[in-house]
Amino acid sequence: MKRRSFVTLVAVAALALHLADSAWAAGETVKIGFNAPLTGFAAADGNSAKIGAELAVDQANAEGGIDGRKVELVVYDDQAKPDQAVPIAHKLIGRDGVEIGISGSYSGATRAAATVYQNAGIPFISAYAVHPDITRAGDYVFRTSFVGEVQGRAGAKLIGETLGKKRVSLITLQNDFGKSLAAGFKEAAGDFGIEVVSEYQYSIKDRQFGPVVAKVKSDDPEAIYASGYFFTAGPLVKQLRGAGVGVPVIGQEGYDSEKFIEIAGDAAEGIIITTSLDRDSDSPEARGFISAFEERAGFKTDMVAASAHTAVKVAVAALRAAGTEDPKAIRDAVARTKLAASRWAKCARRCRCRSCVAASGTGIR
Repeated sequence: MKRRSFVTLVAVAALALHLADSAWAAGETVKIGFNAPLTGFAAADGNSAKIGAELAVDQANAEGGIDGRKVELVVYDDQAKPDQAVPIAHKLIGRDGVEIGISGSYSGATRAAATVYQNAGIPFISAYAVHPDITRAGDYVFRTSFVGEVQGRAGAKLIGETLGKKRVSLITLQNDFGKSLAAGFKEAAGDFGIEVVSEYQYSIKDRQFGPVVAKVKSDDPEAIYASGYFFTAGPLVKQLRGAGVGVPVIGQEGYDSEKFIEIAGDAAEGIIITTSLDRDSDSPEARGFISAFEERAGFKTDMVAASAHTAVKVAVAALRAAGTEDPKAIRDAVARTKLAASRWAKCARRCRCRSCVAASGTGIR
């Protein structure tokens, strides 16, 4: 009797494996849409995000995929432009038939795509874009990152409380990213006794900051809160230091790239940023991700890679939990998903911080 039971179990297991193998062989996949800037000014971030997402997909498939079906990442280049992100979202939903979409792009492109997904009733996750209006698109849109205002408040806490600096100049990038960071900083500045002595704005196309640097130098602040991406922050920091401005410069996750250090050179030393990737974490998730990513990519990891990896893991967990292709069931599963992420919120000194700055009221959203 025991032997017959054993034989039956073996037969059932063999049948399950055969069915799973048949599904994979037949090319049946569960499609996850992914838009990222793979060309243009933000290509380095887009490439990192894509590799992080691909790593998560490969890990999911190594675990058996979703109900025996292989996970497929359908990728398009949005160049970080809203006018590219909208047709891509329509294509992913209408032609490719994705079950869920993920943005590995900046706030402008992500906001544009979010509206398309919401109107179509297909779940959508922002991996790292920070603008608060992204998730205001509706209840099918989620994020796995901090909103910009949270990072702005963290910057105020870092400068006013941890560093004890009170007179601050703001240098603000004029886009969704920079505006939301500045709004959060100014909102919390008074709580930490900070006086914003000046604010200067610049365009994402700017690389020469002579007039801004001269004005900041004449203001003689105790610290500078400067928003930007690695390709704007690198030249800005280099020019500030070259002009003899030696006060602390506080940046954000847009600086979180080896490219920032390459561009800024020696001027990167001592720069402090707030970011959601803690390279010093002892958590198995963070350590495992960093090791696997760097082996795969051949370069150091960054925030966008970790965030895209986390977003795909959330999507896979939700698809498995939903057990159906029904968009509402998948949406509800995303809302319920809880997992240990591959990154943790922390500040970073030249991207390798040793001390954490916790912003009151913050959390992963």
